[in-house]
Amino acid sequence: MGEDVVEAGLRDLGRRPAPETLLPAVLGRLGLGYWYAPAESPLGTVLVAHGPAGVVAVRWGESPEAFEAWVRERIGHTVRPAERLPERLAAVVEAGLRGRGRDVRCDLGGLSDFHRDVLEATRTIPLGEVRTYGWVAREIGRPGAVRAVGTALGHNPIPLVIPCHRVVQGDWRLGNYSGDGGPDSKRRVLAAEGVDPGELEALARSRVRFHGSDTTRIFCVPTCRHARRATEAHRVTFGSEAAARAAGYRPCKVCRPAAAA
Repeated sequence: MGEDVVEAGLRDLGRRPAPETLLPAVLGRLGLGYWYAPAESPLGTVLVAHGPAGVVAVRWGESPEAFEAWVRERIGHTVRPAERLPERLAAVVEAGLRGRGRDVRCDLGGLSDFHRDVLEATRTIPLGEVRTYGWVAREIGRPGAVRAVGTALGHNPIPLVIPCHRVVQGDWRLGNYSGDGGPDSKRRVLAAEGVDPGELEALARSRVRFHGSDTTRIFCVPTCRHARRATEAHRVTFGSEAAARAAGYRPCKVCRPAAAA
């Protein structure tokens, strides 16, 4: 049963028009059509568009009309408003908006293979940690494509759920953010996830790129959960991968810091 058939059937139900919320509800239950509803995030209320294959768009700071036009241009389909996300989806999406987005199905159809690779790599960055544009480039096997990675993240259609805010510059400066509000929004979201933006800026000023532990002889990106286990007395800092290796340290197998250089 297609979306057009469902819509035609709803129009034929009695003489009075069906409530505007009925069509999105029926389409959602049948897994048909594209629709959107508001949801709450660390940046306030956002609009979330969803379709048969998953979430297709997240935006904030836009009118419903502008959002509908933007989504239609992105996916080539009309997106309809609904009062709320379906119950089965709402909890997962709102958790994703607050940093736990790995369980959210995302529809990246229409994007280039490179763009999808960048976004999928970005989804692997754990909550409370950051990586660099260079890290993403090397993770997808394109170490020379750092600028292109930045461009792809700047056109992330599903921010917050796909955490492009967790990708920063090579010296740990925050860099730009595609969402409304720019770097200030990026700072707010990272802080809400347990990352201290001031600490990252201090690392940039001091030219520290990696943290090591003199007990394990392993070096990590500074926000790696393993790096944070090292007490200050046993923490060693390095300005480059080469310096860490020259001191006899090996890269962490979890955060893979060599890809952050």
